[in-house]
Amino acid sequence: MTEMYNLATLPLVRALKSLRHILNVGAKHAEEAGYDGERLTSIRLAPDMLSLAHQVYIAGDISKGALARLSETKAPVYADVETSFPDLISRLDNTIAFIESIPEEDINGTEEKDIVMELRSGNLEFKGLDYIQTFVIPNVLFHVTTAYAILRANGVTLGKRDFFGS
Repeated sequence: MTEMYNLATLPLVRALKSLRHILNVGAKHAEEAGYDGERLTSIRLAPDMLSLAHQVYIAGDISKGALARLSETKAPVYADVETSFPDLISRLDNTIAFIESIPEEDINGTEEKDIVMELRSGNLEFKGLDYIQTFVIPNVLFHVTTAYAILRANGVTLGKRDFFGS
């Protein structure tokens, strides 16, 4: 049996901590450039994509939702109103704390757990391990990457080490 807790939590927490670091670099850039950070958090990579703030919302929501589904706990609900770097970073801190508060025993053994996500376009059905590996982690990494790209494309000095974290 796999260590589902490690497969689920370690990459998600690492991705969210990297996102937090990326946001800190963005906040520092805005401060040094002498403008309001919300100028950056409202930017989109392309006109039909969501803003930097929304990339943060979604990365965190997918992460906390996944662990809540696997552990059958209730995830905290956030109003999606954070627009400043400090507020977005605080939201990530709260999300990481929630994920880390879930006991290992509530996640281990959920590899074959039935997961049903009800969407407007129809239900998505997974087994626990497939859910984490093929839906959750790729989605979170997509949104973290998009946040990175938004900041990088707008003059924030970021590199691969910033993305991967320590």
